[in-house]
Amino acid sequence: MSEGLKPQWFQILFALAGGPMHGAAIVEDVLERTDGAMKLWPATLYGSLRDLDDAGWIRECGAPDGAPSDGGRRRFHELTPVGRRIVREEVQRLEAVVAEARARGLTGDGVAG
Repeated sequence: MSEGLKPQWFQILFALAGGPMHGAAIVEDVLERTDGAMKLWPATLYGSLRDLDDAGWIRECGAPDGAPSDGGRRRFHELTPVGRRIVREEVQRLEAVVAEARARGLTGDGVAG
């Protein structure tokens, strides 16, 4: 099986699959979705956003309609079509891992191979 994406890259791309977000919202989304297991510290977040942008998987975009403007200028990011394909392929890879885990009786759902 392939190695997959860096965990922080996957989580950022996964967060952006729901629509444009700014950095603090990405951090909050990842923290909530991982039950606190992954905290994206500023250096990790902004370094990853730069790398993902350089790869052409995300891009900076304008704030979506209705986005709060609490004084500071927030930079919003969105998936590119390539980024959407990359995160979709990673989800499919993870689904295959889970299917194999089920077949080996590792998921705790009572299904064993």
